[in-house]
Amino acid sequence: MSTTVLLTPDSDSIVHLSCKDAQLGRLIERIGFLQYTTEDDGYAFLVNTIIGQMLSKKAASTIQERLLERCVRAICADSIAALSIEDLRTIGVSANKAMSISSLYSSLQELNPESFPLLTDTEIIKRITSLRGLGAWSAKMYLIFVLDRQDILPFEDGAFLQAYRWLYSARSLKKQSIERRCRKWHPYASIGARYLYLALDTGLTKQAVPFWGRPKGRDCVQ
Repeated sequence: MSTTVLLTPDSDSIVHLSCKDAQLGRLIERIGFLQYTTEDDGYAFLVNTIIGQMLSKKAASTIQERLLERCVRAICADSIAALSIEDLRTIGVSANKAMSISSLYSSLQELNPESFPLLTDTEIIKRITSLRGLGAWSAKMYLIFVLDRQDILPFEDGAFLQAYRWLYSARSLKKQSIERRCRKWHPYASIGARYLYLALDTGLTKQAVPFWGRPKGRDCVQ
């Protein structure tokens, strides 16, 4: 079941991020409140994640829509099981991805997503990445957008990296550099990432970033 979350300037995560990271805080102030809805179908999300790997958003959306039509508007284990590798290939899915999607269906019992709410982030990543075609990026996307885990830093994600480079005028996109700069986001790294995604989606990243300083009116206890 999906959940809608509304974060306001007084929410613990927003206060924390704004106080700990002045540059991110000014972005948060610019964008305002954050409202999002979690994905309600983890299986369909993983299928679409496999399709979207290494593709532009537009190309991935086109193939995902074709798959949705093939599945009679319901991507689920039964509808996927009814499709052959050749069926998936005809809608533009690569051979490797088609095999990964087919393999995901047969691995559902092993995956046991019903148990995920009881598992740690690390345990879930280990379980998802044990499956064909699903790596750390896929697992982190699942943690953020399906399970709404709050402290995931998606440094493997191209969209995140694009917005991160823009916000901080970052010269290095190495894992260690990003982790060091974003350590102050803990325990709300996912919320920080969501604001970077919003900056990209709303076109803010096409503008120059001034030196914003600390958000106005924010009383931070150091």
